[in-house]
Amino acid sequence: MKIPNKMTAMLFEGADQPLRQVELPVPSPGPGQVLLKVLACGVCHTDLHILAGELSRPKLPLILGHQIVAIVAQTGTGVTRFTPGDRVGVPWLGRTDGDCRFCRGGQENLCDRAEFTGYDLDGGFAEYSLADERFCFAIPAGYTPKQAAPLLCAGMIGYRAYRLAGEEAQSMGIYGFGAAAHLITQVAVHQGKDIYAFTRPGDTVAQEFALRMGAIWAGDSTTPPPAPLDAALIFAPVGSLVVAALKATRKGGTVVCGGIHMSDIPSFPYHLLWEERIVRSVANLTRRDGEEFLALAPQVPVRTETVAFPLVQANQALEFLRSGDLTGAAVLLVDEAPDSL
Repeated sequence: MKIPNKMTAMLFEGADQPLRQVELPVPSPGPGQVLLKVLACGVCHTDLHILAGELSRPKLPLILGHQIVAIVAQTGTGVTRFTPGDRVGVPWLGRTDGDCRFCRGGQENLCDRAEFTGYDLDGGFAEYSLADERFCFAIPAGYTPKQAAPLLCAGMIGYRAYRLAGEEAQSMGIYGFGAAAHLITQVAVHQGKDIYAFTRPGDTVAQEFALRMGAIWAGDSTTPPPAPLDAALIFAPVGSLVVAALKATRKGGTVVCGGIHMSDIPSFPYHLLWEERIVRSVANLTRRDGEEFLALAPQVPVRTETVAFPLVQANQALEFLRSGDLTGAAVLLVDEAPDSL
C-alpha cells in the first residue's frame, strides 16, 4: 500500500469550537504500533462530551473518534498480531500500563494510566491513525466498515453494561434508545430476555425503532413499565433516569449506568434503594469484553442501523447526534460513498 505524506483530518482545538478540516503529516508507527488507513469511524456521545468540555482533559489539538474500522497500512517494530492488509477495529481503550493492580486483576478498564482513543490519543476522524496493536480487534467477516464501526464502542460498552446487569435478569429496561441500546437489545432478545425500552417523552420514532429491534414494550421514560424490571441499563446521560429506573426495578434488581458522563443524579428517598437494589456504573471496556462481543455479534447476528456522513462533514454528524434526530448510529466514511441525507 502506497502511503502519502499528508492526510485530511478533522481537528478539535478547544471546547465549544467546531472541528477544523486540516492537512497533517501521516504519522509513522513506533514499536508495537500499527499505522491504519481509516475506512470508517463511528460518532459517539462521548465525542459530544469532549466537544462541550464536560470531559475536560483531552490532548490538544486532538483528532476525535474511537470506533475505528481500518486496514493495517504499515507496522512498527515488534508487531506480531497483524500484517499490512488486515482489517482491524480500534475501541475507546487505547493503552494501559499492563502492570497495575487493576490490569493484573482483570480490570484494565480502571487502569490509572490508561490512555483513550480520541481523547489522550489521536483517533479516527482522519484518513490515517496510529494504534497499539495489543488493543486492536480483528473485525468479523460479513460486516462492512459502516456496519462494523458501531460495534467498537456502542456494542462493546453496551455489552459490558448488559453483562454487569447479571445473567439472572430476565426482564430488562433500557433507557435511551440509540446506538448502544439497539445493538444490545438484539443480543438480549437472542438470549431470551424481555426488553422494555424507554425514550424521551413523545419520541414515537425511537419507540417504534425499539419495537422493530425486538423490545416487547416501548414508552416514555416518565411512564412505569407494565411489569417490574429485574435490571435496567441507562445509556442516556440524564441523571434523573437513575431515579426513574430505581422506581421501576424490583427488589434485588440492578441499575447500570452505561455512559462516561451523566448529569447530576437528584436526591431520592432511601426506600427506592432499599431491598438490596444496586446502582453501578460501567467504566470503559476491557479487551475481554471486546473479544466476547465480537465473537457473539455474528451469531445473533447483530444488525447495525447507521446513517453515514463523509469525513469532512464530521460537524454535521455531531450536530445530528446532539439533536437526537438520528435513528441508530452515525458513522463517518472515508472510502465509501455516504448515505444521502
